[in-house]
Amino acid sequence: SAFVVKKHSKPAKDREEEEIDSIRPPMASQGDRESFVFIARLAEQAERYDDMVDAMKKVAKLDVELTVEERNLLSVGYKNVIAARRASWRILSSIEQKEEARGNEQHVKNIKEYRHKVEVELSGVCSDIMTLIDEHLIPSSSAGESSVFYYKMKGDYYRYLAEFMTGNERKEAADNSLKAYEAATSTAEADLSPTHPIRLGLALNFSVFYYEIMNSPERACHLAKQAFDEAISELDTLSEESYKDSTLIMQLLRDNLTLWTADIPEDGGNRSSSAGVITNSRTDHVAF
Repeated sequence: SAFVVKKHSKPAKDREEEEIDSIRPPMASQGDRESFVFIARLAEQAERYDDMVDAMKKVAKLDVELTVEERNLLSVGYKNVIAARRASWRILSSIEQKEEARGNEQHVKNIKEYRHKVEVELSGVCSDIMTLIDEHLIPSSSAGESSVFYYKMKGDYYRYLAEFMTGNERKEAADNSLKAYEAATSTAEADLSPTHPIRLGLALNFSVFYYEIMNSPERACHLAKQAFDEAISELDTLSEESYKDSTLIMQLLRDNLTLWTADIPEDGGNRSSSAGVITNSRTDHVAF
């Protein structure tokens, strides 16, 4: 005899919940985690950084404390995704200035529209990593080192927003960047040695924030010099595994000090000639 489905055998709400359960993915296992990390490594080799970010986001959303390797894969993925767009924005801004000087209004209009498209992408990437840090990474981290790493990342990505934003939006991004860098610094000074590459990388990027965003070469130099001098005085504590990373960042700190010292006004005020212009300051383009 024919099989008859009884109509409305369950309330519609129950049926919907059953359907949702059937398509909801099961909890990711340790095997899944290893697989995501492997895909991220593959994507890095293939220079497919959007894929690298997607894979590491899945790991971050497991709400587990990331290993040093996982943390660095996440950071490298996002750093490359944002770097491509930051470079595009700088190129477009430079062309826009040239076209404005020529008085070519139609070209300027076209460039502004295209630059806005890049800015929307930049905002999206920054918003993405902030959500990940606030909702998954910081709540799942226990070690001081992890906490410094993630607050430093927050400072970096708010700084990237402040690079292209204007008015109150820029001020808000700069304030948030400052707060994140300060939170990272207080933990770093309590928990990490002055030669630790994450503490040095934080000082490097925080000093760049003062120079490029806050327009204060004096504070930038003070912060960079203090970090460099403290590391020099404790060079004997430098561990073998971090020797290369730490000495590289110390060199970048010294490069910036050389670059910036010439830019400190004799009256001790802020520089004005290059306000708002992104310079060639050195930051830790590699994740440490």
